[in-house]
Amino acid sequence: MAGMDAHRIIGQGIVVSCALLTLGGCRSPESYRTQADDVATKILDESWQAAMGRTEDGFTIEPASDTLRRRLLLDQHLPMRIPASAGSSDDELIEQWPDARYFADRRFDDTSINLGDAQVPKISLNEALMIAASNSRLYQSQKETVFQTALRLDLQRNAFRSIWAGVLDTTASSSLGANSETNGILNQDSVSVSRRFKDGSQFLGLLAVDLAKLLSGSKESSTGVRLDTSLSIPLLRGSSRFVVSEPLTQAQRDVVYSIYRFERFKRTFAVGIASDYLSVLQQLDRVANAQANYERVISSTRRARRLADAGRLPEIQVDQSVQDELRARDSWISAVQAHERSLDRFKMSLGLPTDAKIELDPAEFDVLLNSDRYARYLEPQKLGTDEPVPPADAPVTLKPPSAEDAGPMELLESDAILIALMNRLDLRVAVGEIVDAQRGVVVAADNLRADVTLLGSASLGEPRSLSSADSDNAQLRTDRGFYSLLIGIDLPIERTAERNSYRNALISYEQTVRGFQEIEDSVKFDVRTVLGNLLEARESIQIQAEAVRVAQRRVDSTNLFLQAGRAEIRDLLEAQNALNAAQDALTSAVVSYRIGELELQRDLGVLDVTGDGLWVEFDPSTYDIDELKEALGELGSNEHNRISKNVMN
Repeated sequence: MAGMDAHRIIGQGIVVSCALLTLGGCRSPESYRTQADDVATKILDESWQAAMGRTEDGFTIEPASDTLRRRLLLDQHLPMRIPASAGSSDDELIEQWPDARYFADRRFDDTSINLGDAQVPKISLNEALMIAASNSRLYQSQKETVFQTALRLDLQRNAFRSIWAGVLDTTASSSLGANSETNGILNQDSVSVSRRFKDGSQFLGLLAVDLAKLLSGSKESSTGVRLDTSLSIPLLRGSSRFVVSEPLTQAQRDVVYSIYRFERFKRTFAVGIASDYLSVLQQLDRVANAQANYERVISSTRRARRLADAGRLPEIQVDQSVQDELRARDSWISAVQAHERSLDRFKMSLGLPTDAKIELDPAEFDVLLNSDRYARYLEPQKLGTDEPVPPADAPVTLKPPSAEDAGPMELLESDAILIALMNRLDLRVAVGEIVDAQRGVVVAADNLRADVTLLGSASLGEPRSLSSADSDNAQLRTDRGFYSLLIGIDLPIERTAERNSYRNALISYEQTVRGFQEIEDSVKFDVRTVLGNLLEARESIQIQAEAVRVAQRRVDSTNLFLQAGRAEIRDLLEAQNALNAAQDALTSAVVSYRIGELELQRDLGVLDVTGDGLWVEFDPSTYDIDELKEALGELGSNEHNRISKNVMN
């Protein structure tokens, strides 16, 4: 610093009461956190109401302190690398952790899930859905993504708020001269406010107060005061409210998009959990079938051994039975291990430790297999016939699948596509993105215009320093102020970057339109595919039900023939294997049909999933297709603009 040998700074930036430093007083990290939570929650409540016609009750990104994962780890004494495995509430914090109540403010228990005091909890399908919503890491990340878009919107809104700032600066100094020494204190305090308006104008105001006090010599003091203001008004480029508020508009629409994506995710996630749950139970059923088949083959081997010892069966057939017994044992062990692997994968989907002991409720599977909705498909007369069998060389007429026995979810393809186009949330996002791309073109075109800016400023009063401590106190006098008015013009002579940005914006618009077309075609493809899967599964249920009956009849009759010496052991073994395969296939068909019903509702966008993960299934009778056709004609960018406008207000 120049003159350091003659001017010694005793102290600068003396800390004063923090209550004076900010208009709101002292603020702790905890208060900032709770304020951010309140702001984001309010934004999301308003946005959810505008986007979905309802609020998302209980939406929070704060996990429970005592989750099911934590209970399983602790109650079952499972190994953990660090305490954070049980949850962040159990983590060992560093000494500098700033928010003492970050964990204390959480709800302790996940009260929405009550599995009792069993050491190995038995989980129903509904409980699995709630556990996944509370424990799944993927589900939590999706909620946090929605929350963060709300915070980004708040930040964009802040750009158009009045921004206040205050500075208190105190300097104690000593000037060591050849003949005298000057000691003094200079307080320089200021408060400023800035505001950006949606027409592009920007205002800045600064009020500064100085107090210069000499501590030696005459010990005089003087107060300085000054007021500086400026106003910048764009007249061409950047003067449109549409263009200036574009970042805010996009942030508002991003909140709506994040809600749409989260709602779509919830439906996809719930169907995935249900599919995995039923798949685990299906694998458990295969274990039961493999075990029953293994037991049957063991009995057959014993019978073959006795018959061979009595001289009624060749030894080679006994060996065949032993080989089948070995294969049955291998199949049984493989089925058990496959079930364990599928259960472990399901635990990971729920966010639970893979080494935790849990059980799925087999009653869910029994209810599914015995449901009235499938009873008519399992009746023997469906594929049976009393008509005489035609000659072998008679023409064969194949009977295609019929819609006569279609379930309530097997809608007409045209109707299903209309419902999907009306309700698919990812399609709504794609429609909105077209409007976003159009706005991008408008903004890029605005940047091609000339810059014409009107700048006005005013400065009143005068500052003070230790060298002017003997002056009179300063005053704010308009007749002694400094005023200026400036018009700046930047002609659009060089606009290469802006020209290219405009052309790229047009290209981006065309790409967005093609992206929408692809999503729309994908929606139709999804609907057609799931409807086809439902038809195939329904036919498979009927076919496999008949196959089970035929296979069981074949096993019974082959047993009788074997006892009468009119069949070989190979016939019985083949019949038993056919029965086992038919039982597995029937179970698979029923599960496929049920999953297909859920997937159709997901792909139609009509499976409503609550905040705790439970679903409300779609009732096709509630939809009037004629009304849908009329409503669909009114949908599009106008509808999405209406939603975004509500969020903006």
